[in-house]
Amino acid sequence: MINHVDGETNLTAESDAEAGADTKDGPGKLERIIALQVRHYRRAQSLSSAELAIRTGLSKAMISKIESASTSCSLTTLQRLADGLKIPVTALFRGADTDRDATFTRNGEGSLTVRSGTQHGHEYRVLGTLKGRTDALEPTLVTLTDASDVFPLFQHPGTEFIYMLSGKMVYGHGAYEYTMEAGDSLLLDGEGPHGPLELLELPIRFLAVTAK
Repeated sequence: MINHVDGETNLTAESDAEAGADTKDGPGKLERIIALQVRHYRRAQSLSSAELAIRTGLSKAMISKIESASTSCSLTTLQRLADGLKIPVTALFRGADTDRDATFTRNGEGSLTVRSGTQHGHEYRVLGTLKGRTDALEPTLVTLTDASDVFPLFQHPGTEFIYMLSGKMVYGHGAYEYTMEAGDSLLLDGEGPHGPLELLELPIRFLAVTAK
């Protein structure tokens, strides 16, 4: 509420009823975004709902309504929340501008793809892609079995990260060789020739993440 006193504009305490009207048709997208951000920043600062209520001058019941997306916040309430959480008001709307692409892949799923190593018995299962993103990461689950052979090394633009899940192998990059087993990882420049040199313990499974 805004009061004008002696030519000055003062903000007075706002009641919970004035802080926002309950949504009648279920939470909208904006309410859900604000709820998510308020809860995220409150928990990140290890604040209880009661502590945030004290900081903002809102009731604990109102904080609960906001975090459950069951009320629409007024501009004054948004400012109080931002001040109480010590963040800019715009942070409460983060993610509200547009939908973002994401790929969810269940265990054992993913798209099998044919690459130069396929003819040597190597299996490549792409775990996700983002549409229209030339800079996106490409995670691939690589499986080598007793039907697999070593083969000429790869070279490609960008970088690659390899994380061993099971088995044991000698992996080459340029003039260097790395004996890798479960839990080991390797980050490399893709321009350098790289790939498995010796398959020591089969089956071998590793996650290869490339970025251009």
